[in-house]
Amino acid sequence: MFWGYVIAGYGIAAVVLGTYVVSTLRRGRTLSRQLDPEQRRFLDD
Repeated sequence: MFWGYVIAGYGIAAVVLGTYVVSTLRRGRTLSRQLDPEQRRFLDD
């Protein structure tokens, strides 16, 4: 009866969260290309 609304709600939340994750990763990769290699702290061992 109301399970369609529950599934739709979870589906919408998953799509929104997935979109946010993809946009954040793409922005991070774009910004990391603008840095000099010596400024990229995530590459340090």
